[in-house]
Amino acid sequence: MTDTVASTTVTPVDFWFDPSCPWAWMTSRWMDEVAAHRDLAVTFHVMSLGILNEDNEGMDPANLAKLIRYTRVVTAATELHGQAVVKPLYDALGTRIHVEGRKDDQDAVIAEALAEAGLPAELAAFADTDEYDAAMRASHADGIDRVGQDVGTPVIAVNGTAFFGPVISPAPKGEIALTLWDGVVAAASYPGFFELKRSRTVGPIFD
Repeated sequence: MTDTVASTTVTPVDFWFDPSCPWAWMTSRWMDEVAAHRDLAVTFHVMSLGILNEDNEGMDPANLAKLIRYTRVVTAATELHGQAVVKPLYDALGTRIHVEGRKDDQDAVIAEALAEAGLPAELAAFADTDEYDAAMRASHADGIDRVGQDVGTPVIAVNGTAFFGPVISPAPKGEIALTLWDGVVAAASYPGFFELKRSRTVGPIFD
């Protein structure tokens, strides 16, 4: 594989995700592909669809409470064990939630993901406490404030520019993944560029 753009310096990239979002998962797999072939230092952070929608009267409070459990666990793990555990824990959670389709098996998913990431089983208890909610909200605000309240997850920031998405399916691989990255970053770097959209014709394709 050849890179379309040569790089001599490491570019910091920040990626905000909600573990329950299939579209964020797809974008994160693309991010992994790009990072494998470009000099990127990607840092993953939580944001929360539960927080984003907490003032939405049309949302079921039970669903909001369910959404927030995964982000609470990831936040607690970050606070207690450091930033380095976020990506392995996200990978372990996302594989079970999205690839395996275990959306209604939260307790087992959390327990297994913690074990796979080498983290203490006791962290599962933080799914149902608000002990680290302030940190979770701060991480969420850090991401969403860069792009505005009318978007969702994921949010990516690179070279001082942040954007929502891209919403993609399936996650591209190889040269096309790099081409997409260059195009998205180039478009987002223009201050007057706000939106480019078309209707989705497929759902998330996990391969």
